[in-house]
Amino acid sequence: MALVVFDLDGTISRHDTLLAYLTGFLRRNRARWPRMLLSLPAVLGFCTGFVDRGPLKAALMQAALGGCTRTLINAWTASYVTELLARGVFADALTAIARHRRNADVLVLMSASPDLYVPEIGQRLGFTETICTGVRWHGERLDGALTTANRRGAEKARCFAALRRRYPQISTVAYANSASDFDHLKLADEAWLVNASPALRRKAERAHFRCLTWR
Repeated sequence: MALVVFDLDGTISRHDTLLAYLTGFLRRNRARWPRMLLSLPAVLGFCTGFVDRGPLKAALMQAALGGCTRTLINAWTASYVTELLARGVFADALTAIARHRRNADVLVLMSASPDLYVPEIGQRLGFTETICTGVRWHGERLDGALTTANRRGAEKARCFAALRRRYPQISTVAYANSASDFDHLKLADEAWLVNASPALRRKAERAHFRCLTWR
């Protein structure tokens, strides 16, 4: 048995899941497109280096989804996750998840993406638990602000370290795909970098990570 932690975007999924989630919702709810202008200051701030990814993420969600009911959001999440798992994930990732599940490993899906849909993905794929970025609700209507730190980089490493403390007797395995994941990959007993560019692969090899290609 091992503690096995999977990243989501670019590791299991073929693309960024949040942008696909938001644009898909807007295509179904076209009257909300003008609200995206509300996110423009955050977008410009991010492009110029004055706004971090967390506030940018919150601004995009507040613009696209703010004020929507839980019923509407949950219905869209169910549809989105069904489509994502049917067409937007690496088959090799699903094979690896199934193999670890057969081995009775503790499976954790850890992502900077929001809890609007990450827990649904984790549940459908048979993960033991999910760790992701929290999003605020006001009763039955979505606010969109973040309730946790953005689960990326050093924050992801902090969450991984907490997992290791919870499971001190078993080895750890981590799968991820980007340079921002190096912080937590370094904490794993066995680290795998998925579909890395040649430059990133060289950095991974210097960090003693294993590299693989998923299709």
